[in-house]
Amino acid sequence: MQNNASDAIKVATLGQRTFCKFLSANDTDPEQSHQSGIYMPKNSSSILFDSPGIKGITKDRFVSVYWHFDEEYLSNDVRIVYYGSKNEYRITHTPFFRAEYTGSLFVLTQCDEDNYQAFALNTDDEINQFLDAFGLSPNETNRLINGDKPPNDNDLINAFIQKIDEKGIDFPDSITMSAVARDICDKTASSRAMILTNPDKKILDWTDMEYNIFKAVEYSRYGDVVSRGFPSVDEFVDMANQVLNRRKSRAGKSLEHHLAALFDGNHLQYEEQVVTEGNKKPDFIFPSKKAYHDLTYPTNKLISLAAKTTCKDRWRQVLNEANRLKDDYKYLCTLQQGVSVAQLDEMHAEKVRLVVPEPYKKTFPEERRQDIWSIGKFIAYVQEVMK
Repeated sequence: MQNNASDAIKVATLGQRTFCKFLSANDTDPEQSHQSGIYMPKNSSSILFDSPGIKGITKDRFVSVYWHFDEEYLSNDVRIVYYGSKNEYRITHTPFFRAEYTGSLFVLTQCDEDNYQAFALNTDDEINQFLDAFGLSPNETNRLINGDKPPNDNDLINAFIQKIDEKGIDFPDSITMSAVARDICDKTASSRAMILTNPDKKILDWTDMEYNIFKAVEYSRYGDVVSRGFPSVDEFVDMANQVLNRRKSRAGKSLEHHLAALFDGNHLQYEEQVVTEGNKKPDFIFPSKKAYHDLTYPTNKLISLAAKTTCKDRWRQVLNEANRLKDDYKYLCTLQQGVSVAQLDEMHAEKVRLVVPEPYKKTFPEERRQDIWSIGKFIAYVQEVMK
């Protein structure tokens, strides 16, 4: 089986510019979209045109795109268009305009002015392999991938790096990094009160800040080393593996850390990584391990929540995490943006309910959005059940 993620990483590394995003229902499903093509945000217009579009004036051009999907390849000319009346960019007539590609990670690399390569990574393993390679989490998509020195004008981030330098810390652990991100974000980006008033935006702000801190620390540790080069291939491989493993660890734990902070801020009673049966460990059990294992405690007052950054395939892992709740809803919080109707119907049949940040709901098929909960709604639900 062709590993499209490996190919996408190689192409992105060698190309001039690379953009990635999760394909929404509006991008892929003829039933959802009135445009036959992929929506591109304004922040990435430079991969499409030499200059930004001017509102009210439509412009377009044709380019050659080499498409990688499944085990097939296709090269054709596509139209890149800026719709002046709508003030939006699209790439039209793509092979990914099919509902089954909803939720795939679309990767577009500009190789030269008129030639591109494109991928749709359609499994969790491929998606995470690509994101890990560039140190991204799912909420850090829908933009150009910036491989240059990360811009950093935040005095608190710089002070944090100086502090760990003075203590001789090479790289803070994931718990520390997440906690520092929340502290800096609460002081500079958005009020801590939003934990109560808008937890959906708050968790996105926290994860964005953590990414900025992580990239700044990473650059401070490895920027000069990479610029100087390596005396041997073995040393290069050792450094690359070290960086990649740390990126994987951050992406995997960040969501859990920030969810726990939201639950603490909303005074929810819960425990993490509770052993339910055998080796099963849901990420969160409400209200406690003791309540779960007390067979006199009402089952309808127990809640299980899993946290997975992506969920195209891995959602099935939550089905058997808590035997007492096998006939009840299992909740899955994710940063996945978009899943096909067919996959959502499978989840519904298995009583798995997705919990996503409110802004991400619009990436899912419109007719299924009522079944998807925001993080705020999930918190309110737990508060009601635990009364």
